Amino acid sequence: MKKKKSPKKTKVVKTRNAGTMTESAFWGFIRASLRNRSRFWKPILETKKNARRAYKGENKRQKWEYQCNICKNWFMDKETSVDHIQPVGTLRGAQDLPEFVENLFCESNNLQLICSSCHHLKTQKERNDLSGKNNK
Repeated sequence: MKKKKSPKKTKVVKTRNAGTMTESAFWGFIRASLRNRSRFWKPILETKKNARRAYKGENKRQKWEYQCNICKNWFMDKETSVDHIQPVGTLRGAQDLPEFVENLFCESNNLQLICSSCHHLKTQKERNDLSGKNNK
């Protein structure tokens, strides 16, 4: 029996970081770095603070619990995210950078605290809406 030949993979040129990163990897690095720094943006911290209350349950180590803005249930900190109401968008090249930064570092009126489940559902809906636009 003959082995099937797999199609040859085209090699992606590594043009960034002294020839060690592809364009996609470079912009992923920039995107991740900006998102990491945005965690300390005051409106994001205020959004978390406004959605919390003192925890009165049995776990003595837990100080706060947070209310999801969508389902209105209460969660531990690690089960929540601060979400942009209007999506931040993509960062795939230099042309996307100004809008991405403007949207990422927004004021608190475009932020909400939501639980992991609601965040997953919202993200899936946004991705489906985006792919629907691209197919038209």
